[in-house]
Amino acid sequence: MKFSLTYILFAVVFAYIAHSTWVLYQLFNPKPCTVGQCLKAYAARNHKLEMQVYTSKKQTQISETDLTLVWKNDNFDIHKTEERNFNISIPNKTRRNGTLYVHVFVLPKNADPFATEYVTHRYTALTTYMLPQAQFINLLQDRDNNKSSKSNTQGRPVTHWRQKLTISVMEDTIAFDRFSIPAEIFRYMTITRAGEYLPIVYIDELSLRTKDLLEVNSSTTTLPLTLTYTPISVGKLRMWANVLESFKMLRGLGFTEKDTDEIKGIFSDTNFYFLILTFTVAVFHLLFDFLAFKNEISYWKERKDMVGLSSRAVIWRCVSTIVIFMYLMDENTSLLVLIPAGIGTLIEVWKVKKAFKIKVVWSGIIPSFEFGEKDAREKETEAFDSQAMKYLLYVLYPLCILGAGYSLLYVQHRSWYSWVLQSLVNGVYAFGFLFMLPQLFVNYKLKSVAHLPWRAFMYKAFNTFIDDIFAFIITMPTAHRLACFRDDLVFLVYLYQRWLYPVDKTRVNEFGMSYEEEKKDKEESKKTK
Repeated sequence: MKFSLTYILFAVVFAYIAHSTWVLYQLFNPKPCTVGQCLKAYAARNHKLEMQVYTSKKQTQISETDLTLVWKNDNFDIHKTEERNFNISIPNKTRRNGTLYVHVFVLPKNADPFATEYVTHRYTALTTYMLPQAQFINLLQDRDNNKSSKSNTQGRPVTHWRQKLTISVMEDTIAFDRFSIPAEIFRYMTITRAGEYLPIVYIDELSLRTKDLLEVNSSTTTLPLTLTYTPISVGKLRMWANVLESFKMLRGLGFTEKDTDEIKGIFSDTNFYFLILTFTVAVFHLLFDFLAFKNEISYWKERKDMVGLSSRAVIWRCVSTIVIFMYLMDENTSLLVLIPAGIGTLIEVWKVKKAFKIKVVWSGIIPSFEFGEKDAREKETEAFDSQAMKYLLYVLYPLCILGAGYSLLYVQHRSWYSWVLQSLVNGVYAFGFLFMLPQLFVNYKLKSVAHLPWRAFMYKAFNTFIDDIFAFIITMPTAHRLACFRDDLVFLVYLYQRWLYPVDKTRVNEFGMSYEEEKKDKEESKKTK
């Protein structure tokens, strides 16, 4: 039996999903210890606890005099969620590009954190170092501030303040086998001499988002801080601990805080069960992306003419991907987004080369380009394509010019270069679907859709609906969210044309071959045998 690469990939994906489901089940349902040397929870015996939160300029080796009290929760209940807002005094050292730490103590009620054995202590930095964000100005009115805004975007990283902090305690009082404690739990565990583990405190680092940071300067005296306590289950704690270690590995590979910020948003801004659905959908998204990429490359590699295909749509897709890639670079977007966009741009440039039969001829170090000639069928398609584009340009140009003018007058930008890119990207997002319409017009004129790469097209269509799901899950600009839904309408029209035009065996398929040509080739091969 012959297996195709597609079937193999589907089998691998389903096996991966099944394995991941089993791993998650084990994370959330650890086997409790019932016999032998069991490590029991101190919180199961003593329910009267309190939580104390302090700030300090010191990270370790602290004493009572080094701490400034922020919140003392006398009626602390590990199962009850609480949120408080505070104004924190900023020390001079922190204002001069220093660091400020937060220290969390969970201990028996009315006990001294520096005297009792039954205290859990965790700390983290309330500040982080980042380059100051560039200032936005009105290009027509704030000319004098243009130079000063550029100077503010350069220089060394400065201290930024973390406005939100989430503290959690594991609410499951499960007993662990002393010799098989999960590694994710053990790194947060404090064991007493009596053989009990103290309340496991976890400070959420995944909720640290760059959009929530405030720049600290010499004139800053107080800054707001929202402290949230929420209980955490043993499964969620183990999963979050593993994810946090993955981010540390990414930073070790050279990824910055900004590079991983969007991924953090998926974890911190999404409901947990919805998050599991997101990862499942994301696996299929990657699968369909790869299959669409594979079939589209195969299609264009075998394609020898542009009969039935809109050459202007190919050019538009190439130009739009270049514009989006440059816009992402100007916005200092995460490398996790920028690298795939760059690869997609190179592929679109290659497709333009194939579509117009471009050959590069080198004369020494000076290149010249030669364009292949078109046959009669290609010229017919080109005429239909030109006719459709002429109608669209009557709508497209005025809308783009008006949008760019409005943006220049009423919207602030970092520079003229940013304004140009922003205007082009707005045109791509808002009016990009118009450039899909010439292909529909060509299909209508030819009364055929056999020339389209349907296999790659169907994989892309599945991803279009998956993108609709992500549009509700992931934080993104409104224009980009609308762009996810605009493709659905065009896709439905493509499906209608697929149903409307009956199969004609003289038309070519996605590999440039017709049924009659394939039948003729088979008959000739039999005769030669």
